Amino acid sequence: MGKMKLMPPVEEVDLSSVKYQPQNITSPHLTGFSLKLFVWLMESPVLGPLIISTLKNQNKMTQLLRHTVIPERPMYRPEFPPQEPENEVAIVDEERDPIDRLHTAIHCLPNYDPSIRHNKESPPFLYWKIRDYAHAYRSNVTTPSVVAEQLISAIKEWNTAKPSMPMLIHFNPEDVRKQAEVSTSRFVEGKPISILDGIFIAIKDDVDCYPFPSRSGTSWFDQVRAVDKDAVCVARLRRCGAILIGKANMHELGLGVTGNNPNHGTARNPHALDRYTGGSSSGPASIVASGLCPAAIGTDGGGSVRIPSSLCGIVGLKTTYGRTDMTGVLCDGGTVEVVSPLAASVEDAMLMYLLFLLYPNFCTCHKYFFFYL
Repeated sequence: MGKMKLMPPVEEVDLSSVKYQPQNITSPHLTGFSLKLFVWLMESPVLGPLIISTLKNQNKMTQLLRHTVIPERPMYRPEFPPQEPENEVAIVDEERDPIDRLHTAIHCLPNYDPSIRHNKESPPFLYWKIRDYAHAYRSNVTTPSVVAEQLISAIKEWNTAKPSMPMLIHFNPEDVRKQAEVSTSRFVEGKPISILDGIFIAIKDDVDCYPFPSRSGTSWFDQVRAVDKDAVCVARLRRCGAILIGKANMHELGLGVTGNNPNHGTARNPHALDRYTGGSSSGPASIVASGLCPAAIGTDGGGSVRIPSSLCGIVGLKTTYGRTDMTGVLCDGGTVEVVSPLAASVEDAMLMYLLFLLYPNFCTCHKYFFFYL
C-alpha cells in the first residue's frame, strides 16, 4: 500500500502559484520481432499483469489513480455556468417556440438582397442558402415540389453512377414528395410556417427521424433499439416546416474519420470522387457539399462534423457540450458527443444551431455581421 496523497480543496488553490510539471513517460521502444515478443508476453496470463503493473508504477499511474485523494465529488458531465448578457445581443430563451427563435435570428442577419444572389454574373455553381430558397418560394420562382423532383432525380443519378455515391442510407422518394406537396400547399395559401418551410434537410443515421430506423451506419443497430419518435432536434425542424429527406450515411458507429462504410457503401467527396469526405458525418457533409441540401444534422464527439466539413469545403460547428438537446440521439448519455449542424454557409449553420439549443444562448447582432457566442 503506497503513501496516500491528499489534494487541497479547489477553492484553496492559488492558480497563480501552480506550475505545470511535465513527467517523463517510461515505455519500451520496440519494432519487429521484439515487438511481437513483447505483445506475446503482454497477453500471457502470468507475465502480462506483472508487466502492466510495472509500467504503471514507473509512470506513477498507480499513485495517481489509487493513492490520491481528491476532496471534491467527481464531475461526470462537463457543465458551464450561463453567460452574462452582453451589449447588442438578442437573447434566445430555451422555452421559446422554434419558430419564434428563427424569427429572432432573422433580425440578426444582414438584409437579404436577391439581386446579389440571383444575377447573370453569378458563378456557374452557387450554394443556395436557406434564405435563397425562402425567397424563391415566396416569389413563385419555384416550389418545394419542383425542388423535390430535382433532388430525387439527383439522388437516383448519384446512386447509379460509376462510382456510386451512397449519401443516404434510408431514402423514401414518396415520403419526400408528400412532405414537399404539403409545404407547397402552404405557400399557395400564403401561410408558410417559417423561413425553414420547404427547406430540405438530411439527418445523420445516429439521430432518430421517424419512421426510419437509426442504425448508426451498422446493419444491426435497429434490431436492439427501435425508433418510435423523432429526436428533439428533428422534431423542431418538422415544427418549422422543413422537409426531411432521409437518413444520411456515416462511418460505422462513428468510430473513424474517413467515412468508409462497408455496410452501406462509402459516401464520396463531391469535389473529388476519388477522395474521402472525412467522418464520421460523411453523408451529411457529402449531401451539403453537393448542393442538394443547404444544411444537415450531424453529431460530433472527436471531429465527426468538423473533419468532413473541412474536407468537403462546407461549414461545420461542434456546439459546446450541454448547449444542444441530445434526446433521441444514439449517444444521448455520453459526455463528449453533441448534435451539430453542417451547412453551406455560416448563416445557415447559425439558423440550424438556434433550433438545437437546450440552454439559453446569445446572438450578437452587429450591423454588418453576426456571430454566436
